[in-house]
Amino acid sequence: MRPASCPSGRSRLLFRAYDGLGSIRSFEIQSKYSKIDTGPKIQGGVRNCPLGSTSHSNCRGGSVVPSAVTGAEETAMQIIPGSVYPLGPSVYHSEDGSVAGVNFAVASAHAKNVQLVLFDVQGEELSTLNLFFNEEEGVWHGAVPDLPQKDILYGLKVSGDGGWETPFRWDSQRVLLDPWAPYVVGRSRFGMRDEFERFVSPDGSRFLGTYCLEEDDFDWGDDYDRPNIPENDLVIMELAVRSFTASPTSGLDEEKRGTFAGVAEKVDHLVDLGINAVELLPVFEYDELEFQRHKNPRDHMTNIWGYSHLSFLAPMSRFGSQTSDNRAADSIAAAREFKEMVKTLHSRGIEVIVDVVYNHTAESDDADPYLLSWRGIDALEYYQQIPGGHPALVNLSGCGNTVNVNGRRGKELVIESLVRWVEEYHVDGFRFDLASCLCRDSQGNAMEDPPLIREIAKHPVLSKVKLIAEPWDLGMYQVGSFPAHGKWSEWNGKYRDDVRKFIKGDEGMKPALATRLSGSEDLYGSSGRKPYNSINFVIAHDGFTLADLVSYNEKHNDANGENNMDGTNDNFSWNCGVEGPAHNQPHIQDLRYKQMKNIHVALMMSQGTPMILSGDEYGQTRHGNNNWYGHDNDMTQFDWNQLKENEGWYCFYKSLIHFRRSCPLLGKTDFLTGNCITWHEDRWHDPDSKFLAFTLHDRDQEYVGDVYCAFNAHPFEVTVHLPHPGDGRRWCRVVDTNLPSPRDYVEGGNGGVDQTYKIQSHSSIILISKRDA
Repeated sequence: MRPASCPSGRSRLLFRAYDGLGSIRSFEIQSKYSKIDTGPKIQGGVRNCPLGSTSHSNCRGGSVVPSAVTGAEETAMQIIPGSVYPLGPSVYHSEDGSVAGVNFAVASAHAKNVQLVLFDVQGEELSTLNLFFNEEEGVWHGAVPDLPQKDILYGLKVSGDGGWETPFRWDSQRVLLDPWAPYVVGRSRFGMRDEFERFVSPDGSRFLGTYCLEEDDFDWGDDYDRPNIPENDLVIMELAVRSFTASPTSGLDEEKRGTFAGVAEKVDHLVDLGINAVELLPVFEYDELEFQRHKNPRDHMTNIWGYSHLSFLAPMSRFGSQTSDNRAADSIAAAREFKEMVKTLHSRGIEVIVDVVYNHTAESDDADPYLLSWRGIDALEYYQQIPGGHPALVNLSGCGNTVNVNGRRGKELVIESLVRWVEEYHVDGFRFDLASCLCRDSQGNAMEDPPLIREIAKHPVLSKVKLIAEPWDLGMYQVGSFPAHGKWSEWNGKYRDDVRKFIKGDEGMKPALATRLSGSEDLYGSSGRKPYNSINFVIAHDGFTLADLVSYNEKHNDANGENNMDGTNDNFSWNCGVEGPAHNQPHIQDLRYKQMKNIHVALMMSQGTPMILSGDEYGQTRHGNNNWYGHDNDMTQFDWNQLKENEGWYCFYKSLIHFRRSCPLLGKTDFLTGNCITWHEDRWHDPDSKFLAFTLHDRDQEYVGDVYCAFNAHPFEVTVHLPHPGDGRRWCRVVDTNLPSPRDYVEGGNGGVDQTYKIQSHSSIILISKRDA
């Protein structure tokens, strides 16, 4: 909005802003400065540097840029050098300590000019101001006197020398998002374009930063405390915020579906299921319509996973339920709803782990560039690049680029991001997507001791939370060898593959299964880590659901638009005889049901930390699609009606989770010794043997007695002579996956079984040793 002139010599600025009551109001700012003082330069930079300070050395630049919005220079906002640090927006104080405006600082050592562009809460431009440059720190900075502490949007225009033959991607006309903006404003509703984003094909959409520098008044509660669950006691569920409650079957009001508030509303289900940690798919701001920027085979898709960040600091604004005329307030409200979700989950004993994507961003590559933030600000600083390479960008993420997280600014931003999510949002840990990308230098070379990984492990805040690596990228596979510093856990991809192979009946897998059931000491023992540092999973967001793993031999990703070329081919799945639905074939359906139960038994009976996928508790199918990131529909959304329709499976699934959590013989803090376990085997090296049995011993009488478990992956029955249950004891059946529901699980064990037990084909059992009545 154009400010009116003021004859007094003080700049008179007219703003539109949110009044806190749901309305837009106008108000004036009388600035103390009508001219720019670019004189003495600034040196270093001190937070809260007072207005009028004269110690401004080593600094150049700073001016008002007239525009169609701001009008003449004498009526425009004013800017003074301010402070070099902290990066991003911060409170600027006068000499007496009172709030006097807002300071902005952005790191770009290679830029030749950086402009701060200010907008009102509806995205209308207010002013463009040239920032000052501190050559020593490579930071552009400036303070805007009397600028409100909230209800302002902003972006950056950055220019520099050279074209695309250089490592840089300057575009002086593009308004870029500040990487250090605490909140991001974009389109209002998930998957629905609006005028605010000013979408242009193929350039994409506009995203602006905003802030609220007033004291945070969120009430965590007087009796609030974090769950602080020991790692060996965790049972993790991977969960996509959007898909979890987007379906009308959730029973939620429409504005809450697919939001942080929706997850909080469903906490009773999570408690009933028995998990005590959720691992949320990415919740940082991202562009869910990134595939729809131009005509392409994927332009029908909406990104529901979120592995394509455009900010490391801001919660996903469209996972909030509030929509109003004030875009700044809506983004901040989404952040509050995230806190409310965390508070609610914590109150029920459930920790929150966030999946973070620091390996790449949404800015893609030079073949399909999406200039949003980092690339336009300082591409050489923020991205791994091959000097003189064509293409120059290192692409070890498979998404077009790889972030230079071991460079000064990249590492600084990642650490700031992680600490912010722990201290402000109270998350309990992180899963690092493609974490091997974080173990590389500025040119993509592997580093033996990557600084970022080491600093996180030693950090006074971050070392106290859960740290989980996905230990691979397109060029490295570090399962068991990730630089852990005695702290990092890993997604155990070898566990997934070995369990899948044994259960479906592959030859020669018995020794591998025994190793995985025991906590994968071969992978984690020599580095001083523990069994719980192995995140055991058979199903994750990448790949088949549990129901599809036993229903499809091949992926069926045609709906993704890439001729079924995307997604992994190494599924180690078995369709049990028929590809896809097996209508009117009960023997196939029964076998699949048994295989699902067998996999769940293996996962819950393994030492290490189990992780499951949301939707598997009712047997969700995605019809063979093992790369479902872009479908915001019935294929991917949690169908809450299915919990009742598949009640037998749900009861079995949750009962095993509760059994695991109640049994101290599982989730051990140390690797098993011969005193803890007996393997009932004499055919370890026979590749044809597909039967495995063991007893976990209750030497300390912690539980009701020993636990016996056996897996028969043969297509025929195996008769076993059970080991002695102990004097005055008998074996009682808890699980037999061959039996129909509800007999497949008996709480506390049945009345007892004979010493000879016939384990049916493709079945598993769990027995407990109980005292005779």
